[in-house]
Amino acid sequence: MSHDVSMTRRLVATFAALFPLVAFAAQADDTLLNPLFQDHAVLQREHANPVWGHAKAGEKLTVEFAGKRIDARADAQGRWQAKLPALKAGGPYALNVTTASGASQRIDDVLVGDVWLCSGQSNMVLQVKRALDARSEVQNADNDRIRMLTVDNVSSVMPLDAIPATDHWLKTTPDTVAEFSATCYFFARELQKTQDVPMGLIVSAWGGSRIEPWMSMRALRKVGGFDQGLDLLAMHQTDPAQAGEQWSRQWQAWWHSRPGVSESNEPWNPARVAHQGWQHAPLDKGAWQRWGVPELANFTGTLWYRTTLKLSKAQAEQANELSLGAINETDQTWVNGHWIGTGYGGERTYKLPPGTLHEGDNLIAINVLGTYRDDGLYGPADKRALRLGDGSSVPLGDWEYQVVPRSYGSPPSLPWHPTAGLATLHNGMIAPLGAYGVRGALWYQGESNTGDAGNYRRLLEGLREDFRAQFGAQLPMLIIQLAGYGPAPTHPVESGSAEVREAQRLAAAKDEHSGLAVAVDIGERTDIHPANKQELGRRLARAARHVVYGEALPPSGPVVASAQRDGDTVTLSFRDVTEPMVAYGADHPIGFELCGVQANTCHYADADTHGNQVVLHASMPAASIARVRYCWADSPICTLYDGSGLPAGPFELSLSTSSADQEKHP
Repeated sequence: MSHDVSMTRRLVATFAALFPLVAFAAQADDTLLNPLFQDHAVLQREHANPVWGHAKAGEKLTVEFAGKRIDARADAQGRWQAKLPALKAGGPYALNVTTASGASQRIDDVLVGDVWLCSGQSNMVLQVKRALDARSEVQNADNDRIRMLTVDNVSSVMPLDAIPATDHWLKTTPDTVAEFSATCYFFARELQKTQDVPMGLIVSAWGGSRIEPWMSMRALRKVGGFDQGLDLLAMHQTDPAQAGEQWSRQWQAWWHSRPGVSESNEPWNPARVAHQGWQHAPLDKGAWQRWGVPELANFTGTLWYRTTLKLSKAQAEQANELSLGAINETDQTWVNGHWIGTGYGGERTYKLPPGTLHEGDNLIAINVLGTYRDDGLYGPADKRALRLGDGSSVPLGDWEYQVVPRSYGSPPSLPWHPTAGLATLHNGMIAPLGAYGVRGALWYQGESNTGDAGNYRRLLEGLREDFRAQFGAQLPMLIIQLAGYGPAPTHPVESGSAEVREAQRLAAAKDEHSGLAVAVDIGERTDIHPANKQELGRRLARAARHVVYGEALPPSGPVVASAQRDGDTVTLSFRDVTEPMVAYGADHPIGFELCGVQANTCHYADADTHGNQVVLHASMPAASIARVRYCWADSPICTLYDGSGLPAGPFELSLSTSSADQEKHP
């Protein structure tokens, strides 16, 4: 084995602790039930709910609930499961489990109603205390029949058996509701106006997460295109050091595949580092957007940081830890050409095995990916230091930076990265839910996938199939379309957010057990986390009434059904319209575009409403019109509504096919 490979194996063994396999016991030693089953839990009505837990291998158990008695037996590993009889909404009940040897566990105040899984990224996480009118909402919250279980953020390279035992079912009170998911809570509150049953809300969401980590390895294999990363993830389960070696090679291969990167340009390698293009990095000013450098004021992407550390022989020999302080978001960190680890959010500390450093100059190089704001290395300077075995430290001095051109694209994501990897959040936050009885799922995610939206529809459909494999074959899924965020457009643009919205629209339209909540009009241009979660809850509840409970009302606002060209006009027909369609703020709706086949060929179109139709007038040669788009931008201005007060949602439609045909034949 070469010196470099040997060194890498030692280094990787130390950073494996960054993303450990979080192995919770099935439950504490003195409990029999899985931690999902606690005081104040809600079970799904009209469903034979499974309950499960751990006992002595082979032991017989008796489960008692609502006057019913069920027998069970633990298997050779101590796992047991029983199915409770289906019940109508009601309670409270007690659930009692007793073993033949006399051990027992009882949980009280269990209700039976409708249970919802609420998953996604930060807009699902956003708490009631950050929503509109938060003070009043918190003070007036007192509903014993809405209960929420928030799953702690847990990432794992293997599927876990249980959520943390510290996660609890909480009743809605002024003391608890402030931290509840606002979207999930306001949805349940609105839904109770028509479904007078207890509501149980399981919130399993993590801010900034992509969709891929929420999917199982099986689902990602089926979608396709992830085999290399999944193979690496599987390797990491048994040999983290070998997986780290492979990852280091993959990252370097990506770097060298970028256009214009010469073989001699390896910023992490003291022997091949290019000396041109580096500038002083004023870390005392914080994130790179705050440096006062015009190029970086609104920059999101990747930056290289580097510093050189001069050490004595004694210092190099006893150095054991590299502290880098806070870094936002994702880093790849190298010391003397050896990759030592990666992290996400918060402070970074990497262990350094003997031999990593040497007497004289030592190069520390960090590649940082930032995708939102306040990115890069920041925080107090004393947090960035080399820690020595004798308790002393050597500060990391002056830093330089170099901007990575946008044309390089985003670097590959570590397969076991918590929020941007593969299957890590499914393993840590969905798999532990087992086959818990669920009435439906709410999904609010997509912001983190706007950079490569072309694959999002297949991923979303794969996630839905994955949820159904776990919770039931016809599990309803309510998809929240991305809200508007960013500057208003002044001309037609291409938009990753709009592409994700279209993927969400088509995924929902294709499936009779899915619904779509349009949110583009309740976004905020300067905040990716819009506060009006009450209106979002109302729209989700309306979609649930149609999709889940079978009510005849239209599930959302007007939905485009077809597009027909006639000379220099295009007529759009809409369905699910409540009373005539109207334009807000003007006589004619805005936000429509007519486009050619290629990208960047769209022109705004004048529009007139006629009942359930909109007629568009072309400002481009009629023969070149191939597509029509509506509400197509990161933060578009769209003014078409109907009598229900709900907006027509964003869409893109080919003039050669109807909307229904597109949904069946994408």
